[in-house]
Amino acid sequence: MLMLVISVIDVTEKLDDFMKHDISAWFILKEYYFAFIPYMANLLSPITIFIATIFVTANLAARTEIIAMLSSGMSLTRIMFPYLIGSALIGLLVFYMGGWLIPNGNKKRVDFEKKYIQSNYFYEGKNVHIKTSPNTYVYLESYNSEVQVGYQFTLEKIEDDQLKSKLKSARIVWVDSIQKWHLDDYFIRSFVDGKESIRSGLNLDTTLTIFPKDFANSYMLYETLNMQELEAHIEKLKMRGAENIEAYKVEKYQRYTYPFSVIILTMIGVIVASRKTREGAGLIIAFGFLLAFIYIIFLITSRSLASSGGIGPLTAAWIPNIVFIIIGLLLYRGVPR
Repeated sequence: MLMLVISVIDVTEKLDDFMKHDISAWFILKEYYFAFIPYMANLLSPITIFIATIFVTANLAARTEIIAMLSSGMSLTRIMFPYLIGSALIGLLVFYMGGWLIPNGNKKRVDFEKKYIQSNYFYEGKNVHIKTSPNTYVYLESYNSEVQVGYQFTLEKIEDDQLKSKLKSARIVWVDSIQKWHLDDYFIRSFVDGKESIRSGLNLDTTLTIFPKDFANSYMLYETLNMQELEAHIEKLKMRGAENIEAYKVEKYQRYTYPFSVIILTMIGVIVASRKTREGAGLIIAFGFLLAFIYIIFLITSRSLASSGGIGPLTAAWIPNIVFIIIGLLLYRGVPR
């Protein structure tokens, strides 16, 4: 039901884009929602499992079944044990889905968004700067990923704060048949042992340390990479000395922390809902929704802070879990036994 509501909201938000491109309903469902629904279900799995735990346990408590178990000598820890086993198994499934299966499906979803929803699917960058290695810098006045053509291209190699070489070209084109770049009206300036050399020409086919994918639109790229691909991409960005790797690190660490989120929220759900109240199960379920809302706020805020460099990615990934572990311990101490 939750995924149905989310899907309806998403359709409403993107309906104008769908109609503008005159896309069939089947194509939208197959290329976008067949990947979007599993992605959102996996993303919200800690919250949905938490709410389900609240609902089931609150109803057990309302029928005094929890009280009967405690009166028979069963401890609250023993009551929580089946929940722990179940949440651990679900957590492993969430980790596997989020680390491997979901990213593979997200490739089609993200491509669909780039083409039909995002206006910059064919990346037409202005003043593009890329650090391709710790000592190599690339600049383009503009680049179009549709035709793989860049204008006013510059490649500089700098060592010990000294310019070692500079390649300039009025136009650079990727030639797929030979897997090389073709440069028009190029100019190469080199410095060796304090001596300057200059070479120029009208046409040059050459291999560079960059490829068309380096200029491609990286919109939501981290969502399309499985664990091995994500790790490899982070290492490549580190090797290049890139500065925009926080989003990828946060994604990596959050995939590892999600299974723990399922377990932590499930235990909190049992603790919160195991007490019978005069107001009935409704108040407990409402309180559960409030805690779920707080968890989402912590999740979004910590990720935003990490992406902006405010806190470390590892810290950002664990902040929601640490906060809710503390909340769970405080709640556990107040549960009557």
